[in-house]
Amino acid sequence: MTYHTIELDKHRGMVAQKATELRRLVNEVAADGARLKARQEELEKFLVSAPAANWGQAVEKARYLLTLFAATPQAQDPRRKTLIANLLEDFERLLAPPTYNPTDTQAPPSKDE
Repeated sequence: MTYHTIELDKHRGMVAQKATELRRLVNEVAADGARLKARQEELEKFLVSAPAANWGQAVEKARYLLTLFAATPQAQDPRRKTLIANLLEDFERLLAPPTYNPTDTQAPPSKDE
């Protein structure tokens, strides 16, 4: 009796090795897809569970939906791609903390505003 493992792939022909590797990759992709689908369902349950408490949370929900839409054939139109990209940039710009520019004629916003 031997305690050494035998790697069967070395004893197969090149075509059989490639077919085996292809089957393994297909199985890995399917498993990854199932895990991704489960995580996506979990995320959607979380997003649906309560209304957004602030603009940041609302934007995260909108980003998620835009990402889903961007993956559809309808979103491949160049105008829609540009619109999605511009909207995501708008979200970033509008959610960024305000900066004080000393050359502005207005006073910086107070903490109460």
